[in-house]
Amino acid sequence: MFSVSLFLLFLCLYFNPFCCSHFSFVYSIGSCGTVYHGLWFGSDVAVKVFSKQEYSDDVIYSFRQEVSLMKRLRHPNILLFMGAVTSPQRLCIVTEFLPRGSLFRLLQRNASKLEWRRRIHMALDIARGMNYLHHFNPPIVHRDLKSSNLLVDKNWTVKVGDFGLSRLKHETYLTTKNGKGTPQWMAPEVLRNEPSDEKADIYSFGVILWELATEKIPWDNLNSMQVIGAVGFMNQRLDIPKDVDPQWASIIESCWHSEPQLRPTFLELVDKLKDMLRQYAIQAQAARNIAGDSSQKEL
Repeated sequence: MFSVSLFLLFLCLYFNPFCCSHFSFVYSIGSCGTVYHGLWFGSDVAVKVFSKQEYSDDVIYSFRQEVSLMKRLRHPNILLFMGAVTSPQRLCIVTEFLPRGSLFRLLQRNASKLEWRRRIHMALDIARGMNYLHHFNPPIVHRDLKSSNLLVDKNWTVKVGDFGLSRLKHETYLTTKNGKGTPQWMAPEVLRNEPSDEKADIYSFGVILWELATEKIPWDNLNSMQVIGAVGFMNQRLDIPKDVDPQWASIIESCWHSEPQLRPTFLELVDKLKDMLRQYAIQAQAARNIAGDSSQKEL
C-alpha cells in the first residue's frame, strides 16, 4: 500500500500550491487503486491513487487530455473534480468527498432504510448526471457505470464519479486477462469487445435500477468469466422479481435491449423517472388523505 506520508510529499511536489494538509485514513481499495480521505485547506477530499506503478507515454497523454476535460464539468449530479497528479510513476485524481460513500455500499448496508421515493430520486439523480455527460461537447461515455462509482452526499443526492478514465481502465482491466474487473454491469457488446457508444452506459444503468429494486448484488452466483459468457454470448439477463413495480421493470428491460440503438436515451429516462416520481407523490397524498379521513371518522 502506498504510504500516506510519502503520498502527501508526492502531492506537495507535483501539486504545489494544491497541497493536501492531512490524510486521515484509507477509504477504500478497488481493482484500479486506493481511495484516501484527506483534507485540503479544511475541505474534505477523496484522493484516488491508481495502483499500477508505470504507464506508457501514450496512456499518460490520454489521461492528461481526459483530466483537462474533467476540469470543465459542473453539474449537481457529477462528482466535483479538484485536481490530478499525472506523473508516469504515479497517477491520481482528487475530488470532493461525499460522506455516505458509494450507492453499492449503501444498498448493502442500509437498504431497508431507503424508502421507495428516495430510490426513485436516486435513479433520477444518476440519469440527470449521465444525461449531462452524454450531452457534453464532446460527449463523455462513462464505460464503467456501476453502483460503486456512484457517490452519495449527506443530503442523499447521488453523483456520478470515476468517469473519463476509459483509456486508463482499458489498460488496467482488459489487458490483465485474469477476469478481474466488474463485467456484472457491462453491456453485452462491451463484454464481446465490440465497438460501443453511450448506449453501453444505458445498459449499465439498467443493472443499477435492478440493484435499487432488489437490494442484491448482480450475478452474485457467477464469477467474472461466467458473466461474460452468460451476458455477452448467451444473451442472458438478470431475473426481475415479480413484485417489482411494472413501470420500473419495463424501464430496466428497455435498458437491457440486445440492440444498443433500441435502448432509451438518458433524456428519455429522466422524463420517465420524473413521471414515476409524480405518480408516487399523488399516490402518497391520496393515502394520507384516506388515513386522515379514517382518523376523523374515529373521532
